[in-house]
Amino acid sequence: EGADSKDVSLLIRAHGITPERRAFLKSLKIPLCDATCPDVASIAGKIKVYSNRGYRILVFGDSKHPEVIGLMGYAGEKGLVVSTIADCEKVIGPGEKICLVSQSTMFVDDFEALADAIRQRVADVVICNTICEATRQRQHDIQDLKKEGAEAIIVVGGKHSANTKKLVALAQKHLPTYAIETAEELDLPSITQYSCLGITAGASTPDFVIQAVLEKLEDLGK
Repeated sequence: EGADSKDVSLLIRAHGITPERRAFLKSLKIPLCDATCPDVASIAGKIKVYSNRGYRILVFGDSKHPEVIGLMGYAGEKGLVVSTIADCEKVIGPGEKICLVSQSTMFVDDFEALADAIRQRVADVVICNTICEATRQRQHDIQDLKKEGAEAIIVVGGKHSANTKKLVALAQKHLPTYAIETAEELDLPSITQYSCLGITAGASTPDFVIQAVLEKLEDLGK
């Protein structure tokens, strides 16, 4: 309030925004810093292309997540957020053209299962696996950690981060799991029962936070 507009900038966070919101912000004539994740911007581009070609856009994801809210702005009136094949069947009709994309932080296996189910029902379908590489790799790493002998897994990341929460849920299917945001949250009395720990982190967790966790565990080992 009362600040000179020359000293104010607007930041678009990594999740991105709808094109309508972007147009409004630009109309304010305030410097705009666009920090939209390139992966999210790429998904928006795919949605725009296939929507313009007459495809119904199905976005596999959480309808309340800011990334999905932003992406749906590019999908037009025929866009729909889905999580199951039952959701898809509500809109799949004879001759329907479908383009399926994913929120960038979803489970890979769940997306592929949904894609296979749609392929069996629709002749003209475009499947765009838009789960970001960092998310895919981290999901794969959890299985590798178990194979390498980890007895428990520590997941480092924000408690409200979608991809971190999914990592926690996936890890819990395999091994005892500890979700922490910082090294100070390590449950030392509990983790000392394990001789081998696996560590992974959310895609946006800073390296220095991960390093602090590693250093504290190394000191514990000594």
